[in-house]
Amino acid sequence: MVLYPMNLNQRLLPGFRLGNHFIDTPLVLAPMAGITDLPFRRVCKPFGVGLVVTEMIASRAVDMGRERTERMAELGADEHPVSIQIAGSDSGFVSEAARWAVGHGADFVDINMGCPVKKICKQIAGSAMLKDEALVARVLEAVVAAVEVPVTLKIRTGWDDQSKNVASIAHIAEESGIQMLTVHGRTRAQMFHGHANWADIGLAKDAVSIPVIGNGDIVDGASAQEMIRISNCDGVMVGRAVQGNPWVLGEVYASLMGLPQPSSPTPAERWAIVIDHLQHLAAHHGIQCASKLARKHVIWYSKGLRGSADFRAHFQVMQDWQQMLDFAEAYFLGLADEVDASGTGLSLAA
Repeated sequence: MVLYPMNLNQRLLPGFRLGNHFIDTPLVLAPMAGITDLPFRRVCKPFGVGLVVTEMIASRAVDMGRERTERMAELGADEHPVSIQIAGSDSGFVSEAARWAVGHGADFVDINMGCPVKKICKQIAGSAMLKDEALVARVLEAVVAAVEVPVTLKIRTGWDDQSKNVASIAHIAEESGIQMLTVHGRTRAQMFHGHANWADIGLAKDAVSIPVIGNGDIVDGASAQEMIRISNCDGVMVGRAVQGNPWVLGEVYASLMGLPQPSSPTPAERWAIVIDHLQHLAAHHGIQCASKLARKHVIWYSKGLRGSADFRAHFQVMQDWQQMLDFAEAYFLGLADEVDASGTGLSLAA
């Protein structure tokens, strides 16, 4: 059983080897469709992330050679080691997508068999593949044979509560040559509702000798520690909690490494991250696309802060990029006046 650190400077997890790379910090940024593009990953990486994964790229889209697909696979020189995640159920298309990913600089190729979205599952991809263990084995074996870099896999615990097969899929993955497994502790039927079952992640860990990463409901350092205690996983993956809050990664990192918990960001520190993110969005996507993406990201950054509802109402209808930047700067830096008298942090909305 893994125990909580009893004092500072005591690491909770030792890290693990993945091919030629040693993942010293077993903290992984989850792949999230439409979110974990290069600008988002660049913002998150400095908070202690040991491994980043691109948003899911459909193998059929790779075959079509779309410009958007190429942009999704663009990697930064400063984010290695990095994994490109692909999806699909046709061994030929997925294998070709894996070779394409390696050609684009991926250190690892991750296969998605956990996406619960209806349009993905209708194609017998994502978590729908968990219902056909023979198909899982065929696809994994084909991809492992197609590339020389380590191949990893992300799954859910099964299709529904009546058909959980997380341990069986984990065993198939290891037998097929998969070198790391990530388990989201929900079934496909749960989507993102309810609570992730961390004990089910432990079933996968007990079934294999390869590293197992736990995913689902990590919202701070304490929840990361509890997942590790329950599942005995080798690392943790953080997803939705990072939206508008990359500082949560710093909290989890500190917990994993036995370091003091970092303080909450000041208004100036928060704005520095927001503007950095916006500038990366503009450079990567162009201003027209960046202005659309900014509407969701900036709103996430303002969540829970005083006056955020009024800020959101105005910001979401703005069209001019410079106006959006100026308005956001005035809001976030204006929060300096909302720091309470003790200087402990930002006042939250009532």
